[in-house]
Amino acid sequence: MDSKLDIGTSLQNLKMVFKITSKWVFFALTIGSVTGSSSALFLFLLDTATQFREANPYIFFLLPFAGILIGYTYKTFGSNIAKGNNLLLEEIQSPKNIIPFRMAPLVLFGTIITHLFGGSAGREGTAVQMGGSLSHQLTKIFKLGETDHKLLIILGISGGFASVFGTPIAGAIFALEVIVIGRMRYEFLLPSILTAVIANQVCHMYGTQHTNYPITSEFDFSWSIVCYVVLLGILSGLLSRVFTVFLDGFTQLFHYLVRSEILRPGIGGLVIVFLFVFGLESRFLGLGIPTIREAFLVPLPGTDFFTKLYMTALTLGSGFKGGEVTPLFFIGATFGNFFAQILSLPIPTFAALGFVAIFAGATNTPLACTLMGIELFGGILAIPLAIVTATAYIFSGHTSIYASQIIGSPKLFALEKKGKRISEVNRVK
Repeated sequence: MDSKLDIGTSLQNLKMVFKITSKWVFFALTIGSVTGSSSALFLFLLDTATQFREANPYIFFLLPFAGILIGYTYKTFGSNIAKGNNLLLEEIQSPKNIIPFRMAPLVLFGTIITHLFGGSAGREGTAVQMGGSLSHQLTKIFKLGETDHKLLIILGISGGFASVFGTPIAGAIFALEVIVIGRMRYEFLLPSILTAVIANQVCHMYGTQHTNYPITSEFDFSWSIVCYVVLLGILSGLLSRVFTVFLDGFTQLFHYLVRSEILRPGIGGLVIVFLFVFGLESRFLGLGIPTIREAFLVPLPGTDFFTKLYMTALTLGSGFKGGEVTPLFFIGATFGNFFAQILSLPIPTFAALGFVAIFAGATNTPLACTLMGIELFGGILAIPLAIVTATAYIFSGHTSIYASQIIGSPKLFALEKKGKRISEVNRVK
């Protein structure tokens, strides 16, 4: 009798596993295809806008008017989606509403306009928001529970991140790691990986070419080098904290000085134009990919990382749209370049380490950043990548570019902060 019951229970469990796995595969195929396609479109438009701006540099002087257009668009159509990535995180943490579909076209429009006219911003935020909003629309078609609501947004983040950077494993882990600091949603690991891989492959099917960075070909392990890697991690964590303070500070400053949501990015654009007139180099506008690549090859001025930090915080803090991650790559690679120059270390190696370290500190995702470094630069740097990202993560403290991140495992035993959002524990006064 007991054996029959055990067999019946096992069959029921197998049916349940098959049902859940089938659902995951369906979601992965659907969301991976949608996010991969949307990222391919976004990257094409972004490349077109960048090429047009570089061929017609005078268009940069229209940046204030572009800011007003973005401000008007979001004031009129996007007041309930202005939180961007933080809205996605909040819906995963406490599902309440379906992410509005219009988040996808609005953030696409705002980001392309920002880059077309020369704002200093990235692309990750756009891909993630597009992925999260598009994937969440499946809740209108199927009767899904709270867990599946969370899963859909996570898969949208995974697919968007993976396809926009060409790093599927890092994208899958990022979507699980970014929600709660120090905690991973392992129950969603398989569908997240499937979605990321599918999205990346779909994006490539459109002929999309992701940015290739010069790869360091060797790494000579020694204890002195490890000490330098730890030092770079410490400084990168502190620098990522500076970035979040500047970003939060500019956001609060513009909200205080410019009450109009429409005029706010216009004023920010005007400030950027004035800085350009008084000597700001054009390589600090837009994504800055050429300078990132140069950081692996030749010595760069020691002020580059701070200039990009300041310009990105000013651009996004005043209300322009786009992500923070590619500028963080710029800041990290140029800082690693400067660090290597000072200590007579290999520039390609430390540019690569800085590239991911600042990102890890600013997003509290050391595992995803380690895997991204391996995907971009090769397994030869696996050990120093793990060391530098973990160190930057610790020394960035309880700060983040995502104010809605919840502190799951407090850093440095700050137990009183457990369960709180970053916005609650770390504000610029």
